[in-house]
Amino acid sequence: MLFSYKAVKADGSEYEATLEAADKFALFRELHSRGETVVSTTEKGGGSKKSGGFFTLSFGTPGTKMADRIMFAKNLSAMLKAGLPVARALLVLERQMSSRAWKPIFSSIQDDLAKGTSLSVAIAKFPKTFAPVFVSMVSAGQESGGLSDALAIVGNQLEKSYQLQKKIRGAMMYPGIILTVMLAIGIMMFVFVLPKLTQTFKEFNVELPFATRVIIGASDFVSANILFLAIGLIAVVISLFAMARSSGGRSLLHKALLRLPVIGFIAKEVNSARTARTLSSLLSSGVEVVTSMKITSDVVQNVHYKAMLSRTAEDIQKGSTIQSLFLPRTDLYPSFVGEMIGVGEETGTLSKVLLEVALFYEGEVEQKTKDMSTIIEPILMVVIGLGVGFFALAMIAPIYSLSSTI
Repeated sequence: MLFSYKAVKADGSEYEATLEAADKFALFRELHSRGETVVSTTEKGGGSKKSGGFFTLSFGTPGTKMADRIMFAKNLSAMLKAGLPVARALLVLERQMSSRAWKPIFSSIQDDLAKGTSLSVAIAKFPKTFAPVFVSMVSAGQESGGLSDALAIVGNQLEKSYQLQKKIRGAMMYPGIILTVMLAIGIMMFVFVLPKLTQTFKEFNVELPFATRVIIGASDFVSANILFLAIGLIAVVISLFAMARSSGGRSLLHKALLRLPVIGFIAKEVNSARTARTLSSLLSSGVEVVTSMKITSDVVQNVHYKAMLSRTAEDIQKGSTIQSLFLPRTDLYPSFVGEMIGVGEETGTLSKVLLEVALFYEGEVEQKTKDMSTIIEPILMVVIGLGVGFFALAMIAPIYSLSSTI
């Protein structure tokens, strides 16, 4: 790949040039070996830029599970710390991995290492399994001589992110299942059961209660338009998927998510935790601030957070402090995030402060999802009870009327 880049030499002079490298991390290492600091890079050709994140399903190739990636990072870290060479540690790891999807990955990495290629360059060939943040931290660990520590950090990062994702999904699963079952039962009742009762009521030609007339009208409408309703539902689903894939639609949906009551606040805390933990991991591994910001913008999924972090990386290059860029964006990050970043910048402990911020918001999200599950369960029970009660009243009342008439 051909890159154009801006860098600062050891004497402090800044210059721009182009250089061919396997990827941007190889470019960083080449310039770092000359004693130069990269300010910015732009890919000029040779392929499209790929990105991945800890919270995206696209983080792994088919068959490479998150648990396997966590084990890869943590076990490789432990074996390197014990003194095993990288090549031998990878052979041990290959025997531990049960998924066949890892076989070509290990084969490629071992071939590259045999040719003298560094581990970060070797794993960068699999961007869907090893996201940019993973590759960048491994690269920084190699340069600093702390590869085992860098792998331990990225393993912990993956594990924490995965646990947070599972907790959020778990909190949403119960109400999702209940609502789906309710909808399915309701449709079956309207299509198969109610028409028979309706015909019986019509034959007796008696005045029906209002609730009964409402249900009968709804049943008649559903039965007469079942095909159009099914086509309409499919059209709505397809439209939402198309909207989510378009940049404008995705921006609108993500903004709407942030403005939802309760859920919007949790979404802000989730993104705050992701941002803080990813930045902390990258900075503690020795990755430069600007590069860390750019990689973090790939990790977050909300397009508004991506845009904000990308602009932040550009403004930092111009001399702005991180705190001055985060504090005004209370629409995305709570003011606590900006204040703590300011403390970290002033004391020179930014990575440690960011880790504390991540732990705080991860705890907040965990507690809020538990509370939400606790609150949603009785609400659902009340809603189900009211629905069943209304339906029973609407159906039983006319039956009693017919019995008295007979």
